[in-house]
Amino acid sequence: MTFTLRALLGACAVGALAAAASAETTITVATVNNGDMIRMQGLMDDFYAKHPDIKVEWVTLEENELRQRVTTDIATKGGQFDVLTIGTYEVPIWGKQGWLIGLNDLPAEYDVDDLLPAIRGGLTVDGTLYAAPFYGESSMVMYRKDLMEAAGMTMPDAPTWDDIKAAAAAMTDKSKEQYGICLRGKAGWGENMAFLTAMSNSFGAKWFDMDWKPQFDQQPWKDTLTFYLDLMNNYGPPGASNNGFNENLALFQQGKCGMWIDATVAASFVTNPKDSTVADKVGFALAPDKGLGKRGNWLWAWSLAIPAGSQKVDAAKAFIDWATNKDYLALVASKEGWANVPPGTRTSLYENPEYAKIPFAKMTLDSINAADPNNPTVDKVPYVGVQFVAIPEFQGIGTAVGQQFSAVLAGQTSLDDALAAAQQLTLREMTKAGYIK
Repeated sequence: MTFTLRALLGACAVGALAAAASAETTITVATVNNGDMIRMQGLMDDFYAKHPDIKVEWVTLEENELRQRVTTDIATKGGQFDVLTIGTYEVPIWGKQGWLIGLNDLPAEYDVDDLLPAIRGGLTVDGTLYAAPFYGESSMVMYRKDLMEAAGMTMPDAPTWDDIKAAAAAMTDKSKEQYGICLRGKAGWGENMAFLTAMSNSFGAKWFDMDWKPQFDQQPWKDTLTFYLDLMNNYGPPGASNNGFNENLALFQQGKCGMWIDATVAASFVTNPKDSTVADKVGFALAPDKGLGKRGNWLWAWSLAIPAGSQKVDAAKAFIDWATNKDYLALVASKEGWANVPPGTRTSLYENPEYAKIPFAKMTLDSINAADPNNPTVDKVPYVGVQFVAIPEFQGIGTAVGQQFSAVLAGQTSLDDALAAAQQLTLREMTKAGYIK
């Protein structure tokens, strides 16, 4: 009898829990396994205090796996996720396809006009914001102030490519394994081609003309690659065709690079005395230009978006609002300090006097503002994207072209042959995809 009563009471309790649970909305958030996103998961008590009726389930993945999973899910309308973490590459493509929910109706206090114009522009299609930026970055010059001083030189805040070459020559001492410049050489659309595409913009090059015809057979691409190879062969480290972001970061932290042109997010790593032997000797400058009106810097943001297949749009918007608004930045600052606030998204962050004390804050902002995803090149082009072309085919084409250019750096093929191969393969794929009639 007692057992039966307990069982009945237990059943009632379970029923009550089920009723409470049904009043809750559970959303699934797919995100990338990096420090900022892991930190956000540790601050969820603040979200739950504000939204007790919403529960968040996390799917946290490595970058490549995340891209694969969310791309498959959104293309097949799988409906696994209510919030996606995606990059500046995906947003314009997916927004145009109608695969994302617009965010123009976020609350007024979200202050969408506070978003940095360059970052906001890369996440907007035909006037509709399709993703809210969690953090943003550009690229810039990181350099050794002590080596510049020893060479009797000063790095301008806004250097030209000729300034970079002169500094690289002055700082190179191969007998000490001291190389004037470290740049990406590892093949990949997000590795060497991120750097080379951004660099080529400043040389007047472009991936495609207004008819989508590839432009690797034009002089500006040859000029870009010739200059890059001259820098790397004369003043770069050996084996540079294998070096991507992580390899160059290690070389710089070990004191083997006079300069490194790469992601602004690296600034906190190279100035961290726990990891960097040159932490107190690093200066920052804008990515170089060639006097044609465009700098050789890129633009990226990890952002939160809602797939069109979500059945829980209101709850998903509430989460995105919380994770990317000004209050969240203040929350991180109160718990972790201003240096750990997600960078590169809001004007108000860079107007904050506490944040302005961080040595790389201003140069990061200036670098982001120097990039224009809607007008990335000197000449008019039919695409958006600074270090990439926002079309679905770019991942494959960009990596194939990157392999050609990495092979030149490795001495396995000639510059002319690599450019001819890049032109041919890009023309073939763009014709097959229907861009070229």
